Amino acid sequence: MMENKKRILLVEDDEALGYLLSEYLKMKNFDVTWAKNGKAALLQLNQSPYDLAVLDVMMPEMDGFTLAQKINEDHSGLPFIFLTAKSLKVDVLKGFYLGAVDYLKKPIDEEELVIRIQNLLSRLTNNSKIETVIEEYKVGKYHFNSLNQELTYEDQKVKLTVKESEVLKYLVEKKNQLCSHKDILIKIWGKNDYFNKKSLNVFITRLRKYLDKDPSIKIENVHSKGYILRFDP
Repeated sequence: MMENKKRILLVEDDEALGYLLSEYLKMKNFDVTWAKNGKAALLQLNQSPYDLAVLDVMMPEMDGFTLAQKINEDHSGLPFIFLTAKSLKVDVLKGFYLGAVDYLKKPIDEEELVIRIQNLLSRLTNNSKIETVIEEYKVGKYHFNSLNQELTYEDQKVKLTVKESEVLKYLVEKKNQLCSHKDILIKIWGKNDYFNKKSLNVFITRLRKYLDKDPSIKIENVHSKGYILRFDP
């Protein structure tokens, strides 16, 4: 029986690095497609499904952040990580703001990249097996479809990113309970660290904005501890 390999879309404009990572990932039993720019990556995404995308940030024609926005719009179920030399805090936070599941700084050790990818795919697969039983939620006057990542208020619909949907689902399922920063980060990001916590804060701000049409909904901040989602039945 043919082994079901995980499909990786690698987007990297550097010829030497792209070739090296592509061959190394293939050697580690991944099915890899190497796209050398953002436009080529979009063509690949329109032709084939992938389990994960690895995006370089600094590319000609279309940078990785712009490509991530396109993925959120047209391929919102696809998780992606950034691989980049841009290491300023503002760049890292922007990457997480766009919904990245990880952010790796160059120069990257190939072995570390493989381990990160394996851990991410394993966690995403396990989460999907456990959490797809309930897909529809009523959140105050909103309807939330976690499978389609859609939040609907009357006739207005918002398409959520993967991370936005995961955070909202976690809070909804623990309505009126304190959700600690640590528990949310471990569950959704897989690790509790400074950058992920900053990213979580950004997602909470965005969710508050999406939910502001119903004044009964509140995401309370419990200082230094976490968040509580409250809303009327």
